[in-house]
Amino acid sequence: MKALCSTAQASLTGRRKLLLAGAAMGSLVLVRPALAAPDELAAAIAAFTGGAPAPPGRVRLGIERLIDNGNTVPVTVRVDSPMSEADHVSAIAIFNERNPERDVARFTLSPRCGRAAIATRIRLATSQKIVAIARLSDGSHWSHTVEVIVTLAACIEEG
Repeated sequence: MKALCSTAQASLTGRRKLLLAGAAMGSLVLVRPALAAPDELAAAIAAFTGGAPAPPGRVRLGIERLIDNGNTVPVTVRVDSPMSEADHVSAIAIFNERNPERDVARFTLSPRCGRAAIATRIRLATSQKIVAIARLSDGSHWSHTVEVIVTLAACIEEG
């Protein structure tokens, strides 16, 4: 009986060694997330707003502040608006600070939507700022910014 147990333990030790070697090889892969570029974020937002200011308010960006996996992150955006012909949200955009592309998503809305709310999933390269901007029918823009921490990154650039 001892021989069988010893063989099983030796085999298990061999499997552990193989797993450890695989883990060590995986940790040798160099990962370089996109660098922070606040100027690029500001430029992307300015392109959406036409250079108009987007003060905080009226917009609620729903996203977890601590994200375990950046590959698929649920995001909601709600805007306080009656969604009438005279006063409605015409567009919602989501921007990020550090992904390779700053402009994550854009949504076009009309009064027929009934409510100014969207839900989607995005990918995040690393910890960064996420900004939601709403354009209203009167031409004004409103925003909400959330800083998130991403523990397992997505959108990694190689090289």
